Amino acid sequence: MDSKHYAALRTKIVAATLCFSLIPLFSLGITIYYQFHAAYTQKIEESLRTLVQNRRSALELFFDERVSQLITVVQTHSMERLVDEDYLARLFNVLQARSKSFIDLGVIDQDGTHLAYVGPHYDKLKVVNYSGEDWFTGTLSSGVYISDVFLGFRKVPHFVIAVSKLEGNRTWILRATINSDIIDNIVRAGQLGKKGDAFIVNRRNILQTQPRFAGTLLAPPEAPDFAAVSGTHVETITYNGETCLYGASGLNHPRWVLVVKEDPTAEMAPLFRARFVEALIIMAGTLLVVVGTIFTARAMTNELIRVEAEKSASDDLLIQSQKMAALGKLAAGVAHEINNPLQIIAEKAGWMKDLLEEEEVSKSENFQEFQDCVVKIERQLERCRSITHRLLRFGRRMEPAHEMVDINQLLAETITFLENEAHFREIAIVREYDEQLPKITTDPTQIQQVFLNIIDNALDAVGKDGKITIKTSVSTTSPREVVIEISDTGPGIPKEHLAKIFDPFFTTKSPGEGTGLGLSISHSTIERLGGRITVSSEQGVGTTFRISLPAT
Repeated sequence: MDSKHYAALRTKIVAATLCFSLIPLFSLGITIYYQFHAAYTQKIEESLRTLVQNRRSALELFFDERVSQLITVVQTHSMERLVDEDYLARLFNVLQARSKSFIDLGVIDQDGTHLAYVGPHYDKLKVVNYSGEDWFTGTLSSGVYISDVFLGFRKVPHFVIAVSKLEGNRTWILRATINSDIIDNIVRAGQLGKKGDAFIVNRRNILQTQPRFAGTLLAPPEAPDFAAVSGTHVETITYNGETCLYGASGLNHPRWVLVVKEDPTAEMAPLFRARFVEALIIMAGTLLVVVGTIFTARAMTNELIRVEAEKSASDDLLIQSQKMAALGKLAAGVAHEINNPLQIIAEKAGWMKDLLEEEEVSKSENFQEFQDCVVKIERQLERCRSITHRLLRFGRRMEPAHEMVDINQLLAETITFLENEAHFREIAIVREYDEQLPKITTDPTQIQQVFLNIIDNALDAVGKDGKITIKTSVSTTSPREVVIEISDTGPGIPKEHLAKIFDPFFTTKSPGEGTGLGLSISHSTIERLGGRITVSSEQGVGTTFRISLPAT
């Protein structure tokens, strides 16, 4: 049974258990949350409804008190008494002693003429005729009139309360300008949170107070239209991409609408905290259920998979070891076979050299050419002996040996195996050897195989027209260590692969081009010899393998 079958079995067990465990848990959690959400949302809406109604009641009470004060004055005084501006001023002071809500008082006859005035705009308003103003005609027709906010003759936003009285055969009006700051203060008491807002609009949806965010006075608000609202209305509305909770309540007199806006995010913060806590509890419960469910099945299947993987890895390592042993034997056999004809050629070259030393031959016209040919033959024979010597050395036994090794010379010998391939690919091999590098005691054969493997990988990584740099030095942290750095200008190794580069059977090469065992064997070889091998890489720059070997 392979890992896929184990994984499928484990998945079935986990899925069945989780279904019976988590479905009730999530169902309960969702039900509780939505019930709590509905109850809390209703509570917030009721709270906003109460706030709007309280603010509306405060406004209506304010207007009722001001109207009552003016009606009392009209009912208890005649026009002749009130047109006396000194008396009107004393009366104004009495009214102001109880409330600072009045700005001025004026007595106007039925023709709109200002008969008497007390207030800060005497020169500007005393000469004004109001017969063409809306509030004037409204007061004459209804008896009591509260105007919308307007600029009027003083060119300052304000509103008035006016009451009329029929005295004999004439009608006159007592008009008072109200301090709008008091209205603003009552409305602002309804602003909640950092994004909350409150304002008043008239039945034409024109702002009667200055809002916090929703626009400017005497302009349409930057908010939904609540001008037609009667009674109290609470609703969640998305306006200009922003979702807010709005409460609106209509005033009976004047015909205004109070609007309060709340940021649901701030108001729903306790609900969000409750949701967060519930989510944590469900997540913790889910985690416990999942861990408890999969632990046993995962432990068993992973153990079986690990055993199968180790067996497969051992088989592959055995095959690779047999291949390396066969390659060593093949290299030794080839070297021995080549040595025999080389020996014969060496003997014949020596005999030819002896013949050239005889007197008769030395007098030949081609003597120098013959002698040069013999020298070249001997030189190439020495080269062939060097190659066969390296082949024999490569094919020696794999048991660790302890020899004094010159790392610089060993690298030079290793490079000769790959020089032709590097030249063919137009890859430069740069040698930066420390000439004072001390000799170390190690196994030259196994070290050479590591060098050969890493340099060969570097050639494959560069591909063509690049550079491989081989540098030797004494460790700066430990003088009893030598360091070999093999760098290439290839594409580099992705970060996610660096941690697995020495794992058995891990390879980034195309299928059929690599077994994934070379670096794994090299890593184990270096560690077995007491050294360390590390890799650093940057994509687009290249890769560097760093080998540290102890002196003994």
